[in-house]
Amino acid sequence: MDKSSCSFETKIIAAEFAKPDAYGAITMPIYRNAAFEFDDSQIISEAFAFRTDLHTYSRISNPTVRNFEEKIIAASKAENVVALASGMAAISNTFLTIASAGDNIVASPHLFGNTFSFLKMTLAPFGVETRFVNTDNLNEIEAAIDENTCAFFCELITNPHLEIANLKAISKILRTRDVPMIIDTTIVPWCGFDARAAGVDIEVVSTTKYISGGATSMGGAIIDYGTHSWTSNRKLGALMKPKGMSRFMFKLRAEIARNIGACMAPDTAYLHSLGMETLRLRYEKMSASAFELASYLETHPKVLKSNYPKLPSSPYKAISDDLFTGNPSAMFTINLASKADCFKFMDNLRIIRRATNLFDNKTLAIHPESTIYVTFSPEMKRFIGIDDTSIRFSVGLEDVEDLKADISEALDHIN
Repeated sequence: MDKSSCSFETKIIAAEFAKPDAYGAITMPIYRNAAFEFDDSQIISEAFAFRTDLHTYSRISNPTVRNFEEKIIAASKAENVVALASGMAAISNTFLTIASAGDNIVASPHLFGNTFSFLKMTLAPFGVETRFVNTDNLNEIEAAIDENTCAFFCELITNPHLEIANLKAISKILRTRDVPMIIDTTIVPWCGFDARAAGVDIEVVSTTKYISGGATSMGGAIIDYGTHSWTSNRKLGALMKPKGMSRFMFKLRAEIARNIGACMAPDTAYLHSLGMETLRLRYEKMSASAFELASYLETHPKVLKSNYPKLPSSPYKAISDDLFTGNPSAMFTINLASKADCFKFMDNLRIIRRATNLFDNKTLAIHPESTIYVTFSPEMKRFIGIDDTSIRFSVGLEDVEDLKADISEALDHIN
């Protein structure tokens, strides 16, 4: 049977080892070793030159990590994948691969706090400008692009704003200007979103979220669809295109990821591989519960606003229905009358945990303004679009009726 025609789950579970296991294990073992032995000097030389798929040193590649990367390739239909230590490692390694002094990145300002900080504070001193635009305005995006634009970047669904850019329309603009589209797709996994069909060239993902199987460990991944040539990129254009990978992927693997050293640990890759096998099952339940809770709270008298892209009240419903299969993520937000009400509500939750992170098996609630963005100035919070009356929920695997009851009882404590 041709495995390429199999279902999402089967492709992940049936992903084969690069080499048969010596003992016939059907789950990839954890290779915790740092170094790998070679039969002769010529073979080790070829391995270091990327002329074979053999492993040399676990900071560069590792059998357990590579098996996890192959599962992502099977799930996403990507050309190549690099797994790293965190989602922020995926973002930083991506832009360090493509950006040079004098380049600019066109991006949405509505980003996760550390992503915004990386672009605005960390990259800027190296001479890389970020031009923040309203991604709802196609003319504004096109006007911001010039000959020094090395990428367009946004989140698939913004966290915590829940805005969705029209990626298919933006992709048409970027193709005519030879600019790659880089999207943080952490919010919706591959069973709910086809990145290639939407025109995405590079995905960055925090695998800590859905993929880890319940927040078991930290990880990230860079997914390359091989759809951008990179010939006009000042860092990558002069590179010879190696066999089996893009110029971007070769630069990333051979230099940037190797030099930065933010490699994924083999133990993490093992846990994430297990998480991949139940990804769709968990995502479908979590996202269905998120939609049900957001719908329920939309009519609650003490909730000023319930925000979820599938709700008829969302301005992004049409784009959401076009881009996503099923429910668009397991995250939603509500707005209460004041910051004090938010704190009082959260302090009276008994099942839902007060914690950061997204897409744990447990449902989590957080007040972003006073936590994730607490170190940002009031002016910066306004620019990013963060207010102090919003609560973000990440919905887990608990029974949805129990979650409704917990939320309802907590809201009863608000006058």
